[in-house]
Formats: sequence, structure tokens, C-alpha cells
Amino acid sequence: MAENINTVVGKDATFDGTLEVQGSLRIDGKVKGAVKCSETVSIGPEGKVEADLHTKTAVITGRVDGNVHASERIELQAKSMVNGDIKTKSLVVEQGAVFHGACKMNDNHPEKSADKINK
Repeated sequence: MAENINTVVGKDATFDGTLEVQGSLRIDGKVKGAVKCSETVSIGPEGKVEADLHTKTAVITGRVDGNVHASERIELQAKSMVNGDIKTKSLVVEQGAVFHGACKMNDNHPEKSADKINK
């Protein structure tokens, strides 16, 4: 992703509360509470998030304890760990990623596949 990062939570930083960002966010430290981001949330390998995430795209390399809602895409990279439910249109899970929870994929098609079979 060639997207500019607007906000960074550094590896020695801790944030507790609701973090709202217009643009993209990178988390290398600890965040607890809730995260709302208009573009991409990137969680680095040392990043630890105890929060529900609401974003357009999530790229997770660190750890998330909470639900992840991404309107477009979620990427769980090789050393990531997610404990919580995820909801998105597109999901990429690399080998080595750990995911404990439920996954709901948004339906992009107006017709359900069962409807196509019955026609």
C-alpha cells in the first residue's frame, strides 16, 4: 500500500479511550478502547490492540483482542493474532496467522447462489 500514514501510535506509546482518525493509522504501541479510522489501520508486529476496530482496510501483523469491522478488506499477516469476530468484504489470511472468532463476509452479489440454482 502506497498510502500516506496520517497518525502513528509509536512502540513506546499507550492510548486508552476512543481513537478517531481521518486518513490512515499505524499502531506499533498499545491501544485500549475503540478505534475508528476512515482509511487504513496498520498494526505492526509489536502493536497490541484491546479494542473494536472500525475502518475501511485493516492490515494486522500484531495482536488484536476485539472485533474488527472493515468495509473493504482485512489482511491477517503471518505473525498476527486476532481474538474476536471479523466482518469485511475481502479477507486475506497468511500462513501462520492465528484467528479465534467468527467471520462474516459482506455479500457483494444481489442474487444469492441458491437463487441462481433454482432458476
